[in-house]
Amino acid sequence: MNLRLMSVHAHPDDESSKGAATLAKYAAEGVEVLVVTCTGGERGDVLNPAMDRPGVRENLAAIRRAEMAEARRILGVRQHFLGFVDSGLPAPGEPLPDGCFALAPLEEAAGRLVGLIRSFRPHVVVTYDETGGYPHPDHIRTHQVTVAAFDAAGEVGRHPEAGAPWRPLKLYYQGGLSRPWFQALHDAMTARGMDSGMREVLAELPAVGLEITTRVPCAEHFATRDRALLAHATQIDPNAGFMLHDRDIEREVWPTEDYRLARSHVDVEVDGATPEDDLFAGVRRPRRPQRPTAAAGAAACPGCE
Repeated sequence: MNLRLMSVHAHPDDESSKGAATLAKYAAEGVEVLVVTCTGGERGDVLNPAMDRPGVRENLAAIRRAEMAEARRILGVRQHFLGFVDSGLPAPGEPLPDGCFALAPLEEAAGRLVGLIRSFRPHVVVTYDETGGYPHPDHIRTHQVTVAAFDAAGEVGRHPEAGAPWRPLKLYYQGGLSRPWFQALHDAMTARGMDSGMREVLAELPAVGLEITTRVPCAEHFATRDRALLAHATQIDPNAGFMLHDRDIEREVWPTEDYRLARSHVDVEVDGATPEDDLFAGVRRPRRPQRPTAAAGAAACPGCE
């Protein structure tokens, strides 16, 4: 079986900060991997002081597309922009800008993604949970759009303009950068006499997070993840934040990227004691026959790089 994985994100750089080692792992194994980026990140900030210079903000949309192309190359995956405009992060009480992704009608936005699902025909789809991972309006909208498209893509009569129905078999939510992850790294680094730099983050994180069902071992791809993340030079300061923790300690204490199985059309058994270690569990060797909803085989993916 030629396995296919689709990972849906809000902005360029999200694919490299959330589940990138997993994408690199599966791509290296021969899985077809497609990253879908809902917006161009046009309203993002320049978060790397070294890139905050004349000409960058004025050309941020084009620069972020170039950064995305390089990150995609490093990860060894394909990538497609869904074509919506970044909503920005409005201050409390400030309205969302007209024409932005967060205000796009759900049926219209989901229809675009349905078309891509039906052309790429993924077996597994990954996106954010209902919180978006953090309360950015584009992340929350990405969750809503992906769930709606996951459900609609296999239904005859829904979005007939988007091609023949295709039903993805599993839907996952990203579970990375969780409180347990920060706590494990903080404890391991402080035990070795190192300053983790994570005390403030831990103080702000909620005590209860997403329940994890699936832990994908991918430590050997953390270096690829980091290179892809650094390719987003406007967004990532190499001397701050996520780039500072000790990678050898991370490989030792948390060698996985983590997910929650949200929907499955194949038989799987997951619980907290024995989590899955493969997003394609139950897909590689289904335990019961699945009724096909479209012709087998991968079709061309218009617009994918």
